[in-house]
Amino acid sequence: MRSHRAARFVRTITTSRPWKSLRSTQLVHRIRHSLSAKLALAITAAALVILLVFGVIVASQLRTSMFETRRDAILADASLRFSSAQSVFSSSTATSPDQVQESARGALASLKASAAGAGATNVALLRAEGSTASLRINQVEDEQMRGLITPQMREAVAGGGAQWQSVAIRASTTDKVSPGILVGTQVQLPRAGAHELYILYSLEADQSQVDVVLRVLALTSLPIILALPIGVFALLHRLLLPVRLTVHAATKAAEGDLDVRVEVHGADEMAALGRAFNAMTSSLQDTITRYDELAKLQQRFVSDVSHELRTPLTTIRMAEEIVWDNRDDLPAHARRSAELLHDQTERMEQMLADLLEISRYDAASALLDAEEHDLRPIVTRVVEGCAELAQRQGVAVIIDAPSRAAAEIDERRIERVIRNLVVNAIEHADGTDVTITVATSDTDVACRVRDRGVGMTQEVADHVFDRFYRADTARARTTGGTGLGLAIATEDVAIHGGRLQAYGEPGKGASFLMTLPKHPGDEIATWPLTLWEDE
Repeated sequence: MRSHRAARFVRTITTSRPWKSLRSTQLVHRIRHSLSAKLALAITAAALVILLVFGVIVASQLRTSMFETRRDAILADASLRFSSAQSVFSSSTATSPDQVQESARGALASLKASAAGAGATNVALLRAEGSTASLRINQVEDEQMRGLITPQMREAVAGGGAQWQSVAIRASTTDKVSPGILVGTQVQLPRAGAHELYILYSLEADQSQVDVVLRVLALTSLPIILALPIGVFALLHRLLLPVRLTVHAATKAAEGDLDVRVEVHGADEMAALGRAFNAMTSSLQDTITRYDELAKLQQRFVSDVSHELRTPLTTIRMAEEIVWDNRDDLPAHARRSAELLHDQTERMEQMLADLLEISRYDAASALLDAEEHDLRPIVTRVVEGCAELAQRQGVAVIIDAPSRAAAEIDERRIERVIRNLVVNAIEHADGTDVTITVATSDTDVACRVRDRGVGMTQEVADHVFDRFYRADTARARTTGGTGLGLAIATEDVAIHGGRLQAYGEPGKGASFLMTLPKHPGDEIATWPLTLWEDE
């Protein structure tokens, strides 16, 4: 129950408006993002707890020690006072009640005066319970003593010997309460019999001394409490300077500046951290430099090979055209060879063209010649150009372009993208229809090519734009693909600031969505995936 209440109390505080306002302040924000500040606060809190526990222990030990010392002194003094009072009572010659009464009052006054130096503030003389003496006198007591002498104390005194009890003395004029010790014993009065004698000692002076000592300790610890967080923060801030420098350097390295280094001083863990960071950035820089050189060599190799192959390929192409033009004069077996030579030569030319285009993108030398064009005429030209392939595959291509979809585009590149998507859809349609949908918005234009053929899994869709990736090697080979068409299409769309997406399901077909901004480089919106579904 207590833990539940404590949790509810903490939750009430943390959800309150002042707590939320405090958490949103700039100071709290800086503390939350500063390891030095958090450690300084944690160490200060721990030090405060230690000081508090130490203070409580010291105060308790001081009070206990002071009380025990004072109690022993009071008991010793009370024993002397009791003996002296009993001697006075025993030597008294009083016979009448008035004489005994006066003798008792005088003895108590003398006792009170003599014990004042030991801290006694009051005395009382009470008739012992069960006393059978024939002579009776009035009890000597006041309101203060009447409230302090308890039945338990009287019962203990009746048992014999000096008894003591800790009491709280309340001042008569104020509500101030001070500690004290009440000591009592039995005495014998002449002819009046057994009575109880009580002496009240005040510990107010001793309590004042303890309070002074504790106040001095508190005032002494105050500078420590104030200086500790400042000193700890300054020390930690200085010790964590290499960490901050390393964080700053790591941020610059993450932004691409691998020339950044951390100054290293000393041989401690912080210096080891700086040396490790410098070694890491040096290794990364060397590795990236080697990769850049390899990439440049690879790009140069592809470009050089592509250019070098064009000359012999041109010669082969010229010879192939002569053979192709005269294929009817060749024997039947040679005519088949001429057809293979013609097809493979065209494929080689297409592959070289694709390799050259890829090398331009790799070398960042591709240029965008953008002018405003409507996508609909481009789609129409592509469909007309693919009519023979569609007829051969038994596929009907349907164009759904109800409105004008104009954007600033490089017509040659976008036509190549659409041709790649349409040819790919026809090849994989398995005799079903291929639908080309053109749509526009305030900021973008989009073209979706959708078939209902073999489809593809999500894994294929994730890699379909990779270079030389073929999900179905046999199909790609029979239709003469190079494995670079969709990779080039991705680069063509990206240079416009657009996006090319693929989606499919096995047995339900595939959908390729090209989204282009109306102005190259502008942000493009995310088209709803309903473009995948048939509308």
